[in-house]
Amino acid sequence: MSDVGPIDRRMLEALVCPVTHAPLTLDAEACELVSKAAHLAFPIRNGIPIMLEDEARKLE
Repeated sequence: MSDVGPIDRRMLEALVCPVTHAPLTLDAEACELVSKAAHLAFPIRNGIPIMLEDEARKLE
């Protein structure tokens, strides 16, 4: 599931965690944007980041 689709790198740099407003890290292998500050991973579906807290996976 490592196909994150065509994601604009400038868009990724502009995105921040919707919970903490901290920077996000791309995990291309898991198709997620990771917020270390919030301990959440936001999915990327068809090249579109889903920036909803309810859709995020909790990290341990």
